Amino acid sequence: MSSVEQCIEKATKSFIDQGHDIQDIKAVGITNQRESTVVWDSNTGEPLHNTIAWPDTRTKGLVRELKAQDGADDLQATCGLPLSTYPSSVKLLWLLRNVDAVKAAYEEGRLSFGTVDSWLLYNLNGGPDKNVHVTDATNASRTMFMNLHKVQYDDTLISFFGLDRNKLKLPKIVPSSSADAFGSFAYGPLKGVRITGCLGDQSAALVGQQGFSPGSAKNTYGTGCFLLYNVGETPVISKHGLLATVAYDFGGHRKPVYALEGSIAVAGSGVKFLMNNLGFITHSEKISDLAASVEDNGGCVFVTAFSGLFAPYWIDDAKGTIFGITQHTERGHIARATLEATCFQTKAILDAMERDSGHKLTELAVDGGMSNSNLCMQVSPHFTLQTIHVLRALSRTMRPDTSKHHRYSSRSTGDARNYIVGCRYSSRFRRGHMERVR
Repeated sequence: MSSVEQCIEKATKSFIDQGHDIQDIKAVGITNQRESTVVWDSNTGEPLHNTIAWPDTRTKGLVRELKAQDGADDLQATCGLPLSTYPSSVKLLWLLRNVDAVKAAYEEGRLSFGTVDSWLLYNLNGGPDKNVHVTDATNASRTMFMNLHKVQYDDTLISFFGLDRNKLKLPKIVPSSSADAFGSFAYGPLKGVRITGCLGDQSAALVGQQGFSPGSAKNTYGTGCFLLYNVGETPVISKHGLLATVAYDFGGHRKPVYALEGSIAVAGSGVKFLMNNLGFITHSEKISDLAASVEDNGGCVFVTAFSGLFAPYWIDDAKGTIFGITQHTERGHIARATLEATCFQTKAILDAMERDSGHKLTELAVDGGMSNSNLCMQVSPHFTLQTIHVLRALSRTMRPDTSKHHRYSSRSTGDARNYIVGCRYSSRFRRGHMERVR
């Protein structure tokens, strides 16, 4: 909580230093990592273990065990998610099996569970004194405990994981926008200010990109890469490796809006790997310059499976692998292959999305650090072998010549390299003509 409190203090100080009054702040919203799991003692409010973050793979063995259970194949039709290391459910189950303090709290009926939003809201409201224990529908839809069609907890789902609702305190599911459900700040410079909105981070990006119409889509190139496609007020259960999720729920007698999602575990974190582990660059924004120092990837393909492979493959035990290294391989080739890894996986998601939805995506709003890379944004539509209008929002970190919406298109004169999982790949990539159209 200390980092959040520091952020609030510095943000409000900056707000006041710019000549504003603290009283001008009427409400605050929260966005958060979705699947990351927190458990705490409902009596004392003390955390019982470190948070298990969304890309954590310590649950691989547990997932294999769960997949062998009766009823495993029926889960996705109800909750929209496949069994994998990704959702919160398996993280909670791992904690119950491996952390004595968590198991004891569960057996004594004092175990509170939540994603990061629930933990923040609980503490910002004053902890056990007010006991505000809520989550919004976008976050609840990432746990595998919520019936996606009814937007409420499902006893069959919870029982599948061997959990007893009488021993486990789950956060109340509320709409993403509410004047009262999320409470207000109990302390600090924003004391008394109401918290009126809560969205999981990728849903918040879709809302920020104004993806309110069915067929609109956004792709966030952050630590991972997450493509959300608005499908309207009826959930679409994917048959091709995507997730079904709540896009947003604004309440007020309005129906929730759903999305198909393609989740890639590694995007910007692959760039961080080159910077922190291999020392290729000193700042992440330099990756494009390094990748552009060579004409193509020189035959290198980087499968960035640091947390297994997410959509549409769902191979939990896949490992990161670089193919095609020769004595002529340079840092630039590997840098380019790192950017292309995200593009290859994005293409796989777009292909799956086309099969699930029945039509091709023609416009894609993008955000996140890697979206600042012209090279990455040009390569993505090239690999899809179609024209996509890439709408890139203004960013304070972008150079003046890139701070506008661009349309990137491609005409292929060769075959894109197949991004194949395992120890094989085919069809050496021949770099085709690429153009940028303003």
